[in-house]
Amino acid sequence: MTPPTVQDAQLMIQIAQWGTSLGIQDAMPHVFADDFDPHAADAMSDDAVRTMLMYGESIGTLTKHGLLSTELVHDWLWVEGLWARVGPAALKQRERFGEPRLYENFEALAEG
Repeated sequence: MTPPTVQDAQLMIQIAQWGTSLGIQDAMPHVFADDFDPHAADAMSDDAVRTMLMYGESIGTLTKHGLLSTELVHDWLWVEGLWARVGPAALKQRERFGEPRLYENFEALAEG
């Protein structure tokens, strides 16, 4: 694994800014709330879950293709914890649509 670069850091800041425009600051407290049930969460009806899945999948795709340092992302975000909260909703979507690729890069980033 190569160490993060200045370009990785610049992209990370851009992704953080994009996350703010998506509303990550509102989605995070929702998915980490004590009364949030990951197994009952639904990506189609819960905006916060859908936002976190899209954000995580985007970051996972960039890391998968070597465009962003995986090491830097894992130092920045608790990817495993995010996936634990919204991953069950992603798995339901895969089953519902019969598409195993849905959110696969987010899952791989969380497991790697």
